[in-house]
Amino acid sequence: MRLTKLLERVLSAVPVALGVAILAFLFLRFLPGDPVEIMLGDTQVSQQQLAALRSQLNLDKPLLTQLGIFLSGLLRGDLGESIVKHAPVAKLIGDTLPATIELTLATVLVGILIALPVGIISAVRSGSWLDRTVLSGALVGISMPAFWFGLIMILLFAVELRVLPTSGRIAAAMVVDRTTGFMLVDTLLAGDLKAFGVALKHLVLPALTLGVVFAAVLARVVRTSMLEVLSKDYVTTARAKGLREWGVILKHALRNALIPALTVTGLQFGELLGGNMIVETVFAWPGLGRLVVSSIFARDYVVVQAAVMLYALTYVGANLVVDALYTLLNPRIAL
Repeated sequence: MRLTKLLERVLSAVPVALGVAILAFLFLRFLPGDPVEIMLGDTQVSQQQLAALRSQLNLDKPLLTQLGIFLSGLLRGDLGESIVKHAPVAKLIGDTLPATIELTLATVLVGILIALPVGIISAVRSGSWLDRTVLSGALVGISMPAFWFGLIMILLFAVELRVLPTSGRIAAAMVVDRTTGFMLVDTLLAGDLKAFGVALKHLVLPALTLGVVFAAVLARVVRTSMLEVLSKDYVTTARAKGLREWGVILKHALRNALIPALTVTGLQFGELLGGNMIVETVFAWPGLGRLVVSSIFARDYVVVQAAVMLYALTYVGANLVVDALYTLLNPRIAL
């Protein structure tokens, strides 16, 4: 039964992704600026050359015809070719997506390591100076723009203390064979521990920048959820049985308190994969977000619409995973 429900949820994601792809296709066409003129820049070309290039890129055809070409390519698994970079979009995404996934996983890990203990302790010590400090710090973290915090981190740890690098995934002088696309994994597969350490240092600042902001949101959710669960009868019963306080908190209360936190984590995971464009630009992180930003400025429609569709699938996939995890935390919850 669960497998059938899961398959239904997966199939329901198909029209969502298709609808997002069509909307992205249409909206991008209404942006001001001619992609052909932007692509050619200030070079002196004739109107005939411009017309020939538009014809080559199918930009001279009616909008519905362009949409039909785009959808037929999707059915064949062809995302098209970048107008600016003259490379298959699938290859461009494949080259940059591992960097974004690596940063996202590191960010989620940092956020969870900070938010879980902070949120739990804040709930247990509700009303104390520690609780008020956590709430104030979380409010500051939520209100703080990630790109501004990133610049502060660069000034502090890279410029003043000079303990961490400012940008990139690894030192320019180091060459690591690309096996998986994940720099930490590739350096370990190559057996180069020095390169692994350098790659890890490059990951610290962007992961902390995004992780602290994520932790501020998650800590408040964990605190609120824990306060609600700690007042339940089954927690009172567990205490009455003489169980140790932290055993009651971690074994009985935390399990149910994690359900709202899991929802926020799933949504944040999807947002991090699609929404850390500015931070990737600040740290010159060669991920998908940076590729999308450059493609937007260059009016590279093909890359942007493929990335938007991927972001939609990421959100849908994250929600499916979260729903499946719900059933593990609480078997009474159905898909």
